[in-house]
Amino acid sequence: MAKPPKLARSADIGRARRIEDARGRYIHAVKSAFPEHLRLDGMRIVIDCANGAAYQVAPAALWELGAEIISLGVSPNGTNINEQCGSTDPAAVQAKVIETRADIGLALDGDADRLIVVDETGRIIDGDQLMALIATASSRRGTLKGGALVATVMSNLGLERFLASQNIGLVRTQVGDRYVVEEMRTNGCNVGGEQSGHIILSDHGTTGDGLVAALQILAELVESGQKASKLLRLFEPLPQLLKNVRFAGGRPLEAETVKSAIADAETKLDGKGRLLIRKSGTEPLIRVMAEGEDPALVETLVDQICEAVRKAA
Repeated sequence: MAKPPKLARSADIGRARRIEDARGRYIHAVKSAFPEHLRLDGMRIVIDCANGAAYQVAPAALWELGAEIISLGVSPNGTNINEQCGSTDPAAVQAKVIETRADIGLALDGDADRLIVVDETGRIIDGDQLMALIATASSRRGTLKGGALVATVMSNLGLERFLASQNIGLVRTQVGDRYVVEEMRTNGCNVGGEQSGHIILSDHGTTGDGLVAALQILAELVESGQKASKLLRLFEPLPQLLKNVRFAGGRPLEAETVKSAIADAETKLDGKGRLLIRKSGTEPLIRVMAEGEDPALVETLVDQICEAVRKAA
């Protein structure tokens, strides 16, 4: 006879309560992350909300700050979230920025914790450039905590070199915004994120918020008076190449031939680049990434390591 299910006592279940003005309260909180003395008047912004969580609040917040808003991805039907829109597919926002001659394009993902920016020429600006701008602006204002930016092992070496030139450290973590948050707490830092566009600003929230991050970028645009294409190109990324090798089983990274290929690559980079070889946490893949000043050398080294992994797998 099956045992009856173990149920919590009524007093331990808790209660649900509807917050009637949640949308307005969130917009107010987000706007508080924007400097009080600034406005977005005269700025034309394309915002793609990915038919997701921010489809109402993001355009509204930007409009209330004075911007002219052109909205995309604001017609959710329950199944079209991230569907050919948003930060995971920014082609639509790129095209709309060029078509409307907008000053900037912002693309969020479905849960609005990721931000991809498009400059006025339609070029995508990745998270490394955005973090570089936010970190240096915070440092200039004396609000950067911990003296460093926290990013993952995927962030470009160009970012690390640029931050060093500004006397800002870079603390690297494994891939995943949860690891970034953990390291931020450990080191007392308030700016962190991922190359993919997850940016965590702990002075404004405990997790990533694409709209809050976007407002930091917009504030710098307003104060500098520069075009996005100039302001958001703080450093030249080193050529970076990532390839995946599928394997059936075993431990190919422990093979002596693979270790030898990696050691040979490190010797050839001679301190002027970086290697990252790791197993995927979700698929039977070995991810091989290299970056360096010579793109031809980077490609050769990645191919050699991938071939060694294939033979050992």
